[in-house]
Amino acid sequence: MISTEGAEGGGDQPCFQLETLSTHLPGKLVDTTSKVTANGVQDIEDRILRITGYYGYYPGYSSHRREEGSESHADTPGSETSAEGTSYQAFANTLLKVLAGLLFVLCVSSSWVGTTQLVQLTFKSFSCPFFISWFSTNWNILFFPLYYGGHLVTTRDKQTPIQKFRECSRLFGEDGMTLKLFLKRTAPFSILWTLTNYLYLLALRKLTATDVSALYCCHKAFVFLLSWIVLKDRFMGVRIVAAIMAITGIVMMAYADGFHGDSIIGVALAVGSASTSALYKVLFKMFLGSANLGEVAHFLSTMGVFNLLFISFIPLILYFTKVEHWGSLSSLPWGYLCGLAGLWLVFNILVNVGVVLTYPILISIGTLLSVPGNAAVDVLKHEVIFSVVRLAATCIICLGFLLLLLPEEWDSVTLRFLAAFADKKSEEHGEELTESSIHTRSRSRANGAVSIPLA
Repeated sequence: MISTEGAEGGGDQPCFQLETLSTHLPGKLVDTTSKVTANGVQDIEDRILRITGYYGYYPGYSSHRREEGSESHADTPGSETSAEGTSYQAFANTLLKVLAGLLFVLCVSSSWVGTTQLVQLTFKSFSCPFFISWFSTNWNILFFPLYYGGHLVTTRDKQTPIQKFRECSRLFGEDGMTLKLFLKRTAPFSILWTLTNYLYLLALRKLTATDVSALYCCHKAFVFLLSWIVLKDRFMGVRIVAAIMAITGIVMMAYADGFHGDSIIGVALAVGSASTSALYKVLFKMFLGSANLGEVAHFLSTMGVFNLLFISFIPLILYFTKVEHWGSLSSLPWGYLCGLAGLWLVFNILVNVGVVLTYPILISIGTLLSVPGNAAVDVLKHEVIFSVVRLAATCIICLGFLLLLLPEEWDSVTLRFLAAFADKKSEEHGEELTESSIHTRSRSRANGAVSIPLA
């Protein structure tokens, strides 16, 4: 409304006053009075939006959008800071996990090399492989007590040993471990465990530590074949190639000494050890599934108890039948035996703990690195000379082992990487062409030339 009122000084000059108009929009009351800025930009924006019929326009829209923009800009630094903090934490955790994995790689390879070399040293004074295997397996009983000690140190919610034991017994079923389940589940795995170790030790009596450790790496190929046949795992061509390479390495290793003598027997024993190890892992995955560290510690300790109770009669039979005969207990090399059993226990602990704390692929690489580690010890200490055929067979088996470590989606990941790399190259090439064309045009204009585009 326009009204005419007297001036403050009583003069007759008219004074015009604009009253505030308010427009009711759905859900809110908006003040239509525009605050004129110094350059009038806000009024110009409102007029343009009103004339063009911009959807969602109301008077003061530009100032409202500016306020929202200022608020969003005010929130941006905090969000960016939190995002940077999160990414830094993730990077630090990944880096720490990788460093821990590398440490585990060195420890796993060192413990396995030490175990293999100590076995051969023990054989010089005490050549009883089954007794060594039985004695070392008994040390698995210590696995769960060590795990419980780590539980007490690292967690705040303490549990009694019985409570923790019952919690980890769920691996056998909802009812926990009963005598029937103890015999049914533990017996086959304990037998496979004993066969794997016994055949491995027998192979070390026939072959060098390098050959046996290389042949044992074939268990990865056997695990894939059994998983593909029994568990119906995904078929992968590259793993078939790796399995063929492993078989080729086995044949070449047997051919190195002409398919006769101790060489072929040692190769057969090492391949048998790898086969039983693969069968153990596939059956564990089939019947027990994926287990956590506590359940694995419980299971290995249970196998140690089964070994002590039900397999102790076999060393006695071998002793009385003169197959494995030793003198009095005081004459046994207890230092070598305890050191060997301790290293074997450390190796099993590192493998199972490393899979939980780091990446499983690093633990597998640690097992593979035992091959060059044993080779270095054999060459430097035992002065073993490897033939060209043996070296080629070892390299082929190790290469097949590495191929088996490729993830299932390695082909699609590789194709995406190559496609992204090709797109980046094409973009860089296009930018170079654009820059060169601009440079050419600028030079032609400078020289007075006119470029006529073709139709």
